[in-house]
Amino acid sequence: MTWSQMQPLLEQASWETLIMVGWSTLIAVVVGLPLGVLLVLTDRDGLLQNVVVNKVIGQIVNIGRSMPFIILMVALMSFTRWVTGTTIGSEAAIVPLAIGGIPFFARLVETAVREVDGGLVEAVQSMGGNTWTIVRKVLVPEALPSLIASTTTTVIALIGYSAMAGTVGGGGLGDLAVRYGYQRFEPGFMWITVALLAVAISLIQFAGDYAARTLHRRGGRGGAGPRLRLLKAKEPAAADVSKVA
Repeated sequence: MTWSQMQPLLEQASWETLIMVGWSTLIAVVVGLPLGVLLVLTDRDGLLQNVVVNKVIGQIVNIGRSMPFIILMVALMSFTRWVTGTTIGSEAAIVPLAIGGIPFFARLVETAVREVDGGLVEAVQSMGGNTWTIVRKVLVPEALPSLIASTTTTVIALIGYSAMAGTVGGGGLGDLAVRYGYQRFEPGFMWITVALLAVAISLIQFAGDYAARTLHRRGGRGGAGPRLRLLKAKEPAAADVSKVA
């Protein structure tokens, strides 16, 4: 197969992969972010401590993460058909991709939020901040660099999932590699597909790392965290002055 024959196929498949990964990432982030934060808030000693809710959500997330994606796709075929009207194509593949990405991202969010300094939460509580204020002003902003890194990891994982989706008619570069590279014995076509996926993953990883480092540096110079730490540092000093007086 010549390059002029490959090019339109590669362009169409790349566009399908972009659509699948983009929409599934958006859904995974929108649903997974509050789910991951809720896992932290409802845990023991959390702001909304509720062991039952935490265990239920945790088990659902664990089941979603432990299921191989190819099995998840097959198990969700009826649901996918109900949502999209078909089980073939890039639009249908978005459903299992999103459902597979939600628990994956939720666990990464949980890990990122747990890394936030508990002293900052206590400082906002001492100033009368409620749970929503703590989440919006402390937990998410302070964890933002880690959340960006988590999103990058999720995007890369979903690219791999999308390639697997191509093996069962999901469209995209994975489908192209199977149909032309494997079934039609075009190894050159397959290697070009692999190279495109490798380049895409490298660019996404670079962009995600750059964004995370930039946000981390900005937060370290003038973010909410340093201001709250300064406030906490001043409180003991003020208390000592009152004792001396």
